[in-house]
Amino acid sequence: MVLPFPAGLEIGPLDLAARVDEALRVQAVAFGLSEEEIGIRRYIVQRHMTCPGARALGAFTEDGALAGFVYGMPNDRGHWWSTIVEPYLKAGGNDHWLDDAFAVTELHVHPGFQGHGVGRELITRLTGSATETRSILSAIDTDTPARGLYRALGYRDLARQVHFPSASMPYAVMGATLPLLRR
Repeated sequence: MVLPFPAGLEIGPLDLAARVDEALRVQAVAFGLSEEEIGIRRYIVQRHMTCPGARALGAFTEDGALAGFVYGMPNDRGHWWSTIVEPYLKAGGNDHWLDDAFAVTELHVHPGFQGHGVGRELITRLTGSATETRSILSAIDTDTPARGLYRALGYRDLARQVHFPSASMPYAVMGATLPLLRR
């Protein structure tokens, strides 16, 4: 059951490079990151935001605090993520999904705002302005609310049991044609 969208919460452009620490605090609470992982991700996020076409949106409370964020960019087969997932996608005949795709890199909502449609609004708005024909992302390969959201938006599994060198749990790579499904 989706609860009503929180009153006073606004979705809008996010200068992620300037607010990276605040975003990573949301991610740490939502996803469970250590201080060491936060430090590594700070560098990654800042590097990603220099990529052509990279953009971010935030969910802001009335006092301007960040309740959630999403960011992504047009996929590039030369990026680290693509080089890791390509063999898994190729094995299933799905490596063409790496082309003409907008990659959703991160989507995190503070637990106090989860279940209200905030994540859905963030990802649909972010991908809604994409010029690519499809969207791809990776998510932990378990049955989670996030995976349920992605399926409800039209994402389907393209590869499962994908192992990233820096992750202890396997991931699934998911893809959807754009625009994403609406309710």
